[in-house]
Amino acid sequence: MTKNVLLVECQDARGLVHAITGALLDQGLNITQNQEFVDRQSNRFFMRTEVEGSLLDTSMIERLKNQLPKGAMVRLSDCRAKKVLLMVSKEPHCLGDLLIRHEFKQLNMSILGVISNHDVLRGLVERFQIPFFHVSHENTTREEHEEKLLGLIEKISPDFVVLAKYMRILSREFVERFPSRMVNIHHSFLPAFVGAKPYQQAFDRGVKVIGATAHFVTRDLDEGPIIVQQVNPVNHSHDAQEMARAGKDVEQIVLSKALKLLLEDRIFISGRR
Repeated sequence: MTKNVLLVECQDARGLVHAITGALLDQGLNITQNQEFVDRQSNRFFMRTEVEGSLLDTSMIERLKNQLPKGAMVRLSDCRAKKVLLMVSKEPHCLGDLLIRHEFKQLNMSILGVISNHDVLRGLVERFQIPFFHVSHENTTREEHEEKLLGLIEKISPDFVVLAKYMRILSREFVERFPSRMVNIHHSFLPAFVGAKPYQQAFDRGVKVIGATAHFVTRDLDEGPIIVQQVNPVNHSHDAQEMARAGKDVEQIVLSKALKLLLEDRIFISGRR
């Protein structure tokens, strides 16, 4: 049985659920799961509906749009495994976690390859028989390096790019090539402790929780819409190194949770949220 996910966003109005579910019934589709939400501050309506049956055609989508408030966004996903490209530097914990989840099909994705600006994680990646691409940043300008990255990414053609501890700041021009398609794991509970050495910053401030944030990447550093956050408690006995070790555990959990939501089409982006 063919499965699809219908995503709808529009201004809130009476009768929206009835209009959408009625259109699906007319198409002969069976609804297996449905969630809706209204953001009262923006008066926006969001709905995610899983259906079984023949593929929805574009004419049906247009008919549905005509029944909804002007400017409604209607999108269809066929539940296929999304094509994902990972970008890493030297830290293995998030990469290793995603490779294992991919191997055992715990996430709805197909990893097409791993790009790194260092060669140290090649062996780990190749154990899983996944292509590894070393694109060094040494002895080259940022513009030249990013041009090489873009050429490779365009050739691979992923649905999403995941920065699984890629420790280089990407230019605004680079990031804007992947709107709502690039996800980063940040080693702190944003918006606190942005930039370098977050665990040292946390230690210096005497924090009592260590957190991690998975967010979409936008042109503004570490300010993209947040997908998932989580924290672990710490106390005065933890030094910066112990905080970092605890933080790595949180990072890989947060990133995998965020990707599960993304890969199952469970995310709407609304403004900065």
